[in-house]
Amino acid sequence: MNLKEQSARHALTYVRSGMVLGLGSGSTHAYFLELLGQQLASGALTGIAGVPTSKKTADRARALGIPLATLADRARLDLAVDGADEVDADLNLIKGRGRALLREKIVEIHAERLVIIVDESKIVQRLGRGPLPVDLVPFGYEAHLRWLNTLGCRAELSRQEDGSPVVTDDGDYIALCRFPNGIADPYALARSLADRPGIAGHGLFLDMATDVIVAGIEGIRVMRREG
Repeated sequence: MNLKEQSARHALTYVRSGMVLGLGSGSTHAYFLELLGQQLASGALTGIAGVPTSKKTADRARALGIPLATLADRARLDLAVDGADEVDADLNLIKGRGRALLREKIVEIHAERLVIIVDESKIVQRLGRGPLPVDLVPFGYEAHLRWLNTLGCRAELSRQEDGSPVVTDDGDYIALCRFPNGIADPYALARSLADRPGIAGHGLFLDMATDVIVAGIEGIRVMRREG
């Protein structure tokens, strides 16, 4: 069993019958989705409904027989499970390199508990070891990129192999912002990004995760937010 699967399997212990779940996106969460489908098929779990964070997750959940719901149906979720690209010691995250960051954040702010599943390679001392994804409205995206480059990073559009822009489920573009020395103040950066017209979302998930399940060569450890 690889590390991603180990963390996903541990996350399943948080799930109880009758729960409404936020269903994340990405390669680690794909293991969780498969395991959840198996539990439902066997009858070990019943009455589950999931709110997906991407079209890909929704399609896979349907194929696995996982009932789906929407935020219009369910104002509050019992639990959301998702992966992350980076996790710091305060349980702050960078997410969204799989392009679903906006829908992930919209769904996960409605969860009573947000459980993040990662392997130990995702733990960082400072956020920004890798690129920070930023969701851009296509109109005027060149101007948004120029502005992002004034923030102490190198920002460029994420592109497909054929050179065309990566497009999210909502029709937006993704900018990848690389900070040479990491992100010194994630909260200040998040405020600046949130205030900028034309930026639909960003991959800083601050003060959201309640539990982070970390799979490593020595086993599973769980980081929990105090209070």
